[in-house]
Amino acid sequence: MPYSFQGGRQDRDAKEFTGSCTFPAHAAPPKWTHCSREMQQQTEAGMPANPATKAWVKPGCQRTLTLDVDVGLQHAQWEKTKNISLDIGREQREELLDNFKESIRIPTVSFAESNYNTTALLEFNRFLRKAFPTVYSSSLVHHEVVANYSHLFWVEGSQPDLLPYLLLAHVDVVPASESDAWDLPPFSAKEMDGFIYGRGTLDDKSSLMGILQALEYLLRKGYAPRRGFYIGLGHDEEVSGKNGALNIVNVMKQRGVQLSFVLDEGMLITENLSSFLGGSTAFIGISEKGSATIKLSVSTPPGHSSMPPKETCIGILAAAVKRIEDNPMPRLFGYGPERLSFEHMAHKFSFPVKFMMSNLWLFSPLIGRVLERQPISNSLVRTTTAVTMFNSGVKFNIIPSLAEAFVNLRIHSAQSLEEALDHIRSRVADERVKMELIDGFDPLPVSSTDEKSFGFQIIKKTVLEVFPSVTVAPGICVGNTDSRHFKDFTKDIFRFIPAWLKSGDYLRFHGINERISKKNYEEFVVFYSSLIQNCDIQKLPEPHGSVHEL
Repeated sequence: MPYSFQGGRQDRDAKEFTGSCTFPAHAAPPKWTHCSREMQQQTEAGMPANPATKAWVKPGCQRTLTLDVDVGLQHAQWEKTKNISLDIGREQREELLDNFKESIRIPTVSFAESNYNTTALLEFNRFLRKAFPTVYSSSLVHHEVVANYSHLFWVEGSQPDLLPYLLLAHVDVVPASESDAWDLPPFSAKEMDGFIYGRGTLDDKSSLMGILQALEYLLRKGYAPRRGFYIGLGHDEEVSGKNGALNIVNVMKQRGVQLSFVLDEGMLITENLSSFLGGSTAFIGISEKGSATIKLSVSTPPGHSSMPPKETCIGILAAAVKRIEDNPMPRLFGYGPERLSFEHMAHKFSFPVKFMMSNLWLFSPLIGRVLERQPISNSLVRTTTAVTMFNSGVKFNIIPSLAEAFVNLRIHSAQSLEEALDHIRSRVADERVKMELIDGFDPLPVSSTDEKSFGFQIIKKTVLEVFPSVTVAPGICVGNTDSRHFKDFTKDIFRFIPAWLKSGDYLRFHGINERISKKNYEEFVVFYSSLIQNCDIQKLPEPHGSVHEL
């Protein structure tokens, strides 16, 4: 038996496992995320390094791992603040829902890079001024339109020595058509069974409107922040953000802005994530997978279909695509930030799954094999490859001279763009297939989540105040957001919106019947109101300490 556990104890009430672990010198378990920095330094000195991780556990180490991770700073002595309660009554509820519905009715569609509904975007500019008069008239708020359709707000704080933060959202939405079998028209904002239907209800007008509505209500009640903050609203996030977010970045760089943290869309609250996991989990995205779009092409002489060659350009390219699909990228589960997600959720599972989730250094290969069986969870395990376009031919009896295919990669945090490209080259393995990188970038840096991480801890505290029944866990975004453009301002970028989703609801993003419940949208407003006020503390409390060594 290569690994042994001695003196182990599973205490269900205390939600912790206590014991010692030993394993041979040739073993290569990944990093103990919960071990102290001192232990990591000891293990680095005692054992050779794993190429994918920098710390191993020293043979014979002993520790106690508390599995309920919604403790720590939650039990610490937080600086007291006098938060203003919104007390949303009937009149305010009608106002915030009317404003939200009106935002959905404006079809701010991005069709392609530099191709958007500019008429709708200009209408949206006018709508914001009408919907949030206090925001636009307050002496504390400085607003400017960037690149004609994007917006940058600076909300001045009373203590300029406190590093500001940035709340991001985006104005644009992806196309939608009534012919796509929506239950209700996609730009009608009509209600059914307590839900508001429409393109942008989840992605991303709920957070855009929620942020501004919260600020509007706070300002009406006389709120003045101690810590200043920015609100950035890009107009082309759905088509890369190169004209919206990047221009906001340029404005902020010219002014020498530095940020404590950034909060953008990305992850959310999931209900009943799997048959093994009950309850709800709020995932705070701490990184994003990288991305690449590759064009594969084959050129051959054209001809008549009555005299075909042994191989056509279509056949050659189809064979290359098949080799890519038959040979997926290597399994990397446990070597990226997804590891933290499962360790934070471990206490929600029953034994023995709880024990396995708490010791991913040993069980990650097994868990990875299980996760790769489903498309959603497979995206956490590896760099994914998707052939999204295949073009060739102009007539049924003409052998074409050109075949093209486009492959989209979402790159795992433990892999680089160049490594992913090398894998594709090795699988294509045919000189007749030309490979061209259209666009691509490495995975985003991983933000901090420890008890000294101001942004993560403030977001976590706010989530637990508004949604006390959920578990909070770090997560990895498999898609990309405007926040990636702001990495020069801070090392801490987080991706989270307070939307509740069940497993089937993920298909509504960029799909049909996108919707949000009226109750959930009201929770958006409450969440951002609490978040803004929670950021007014000068510093985090001293850690309470939920993990210790024996």
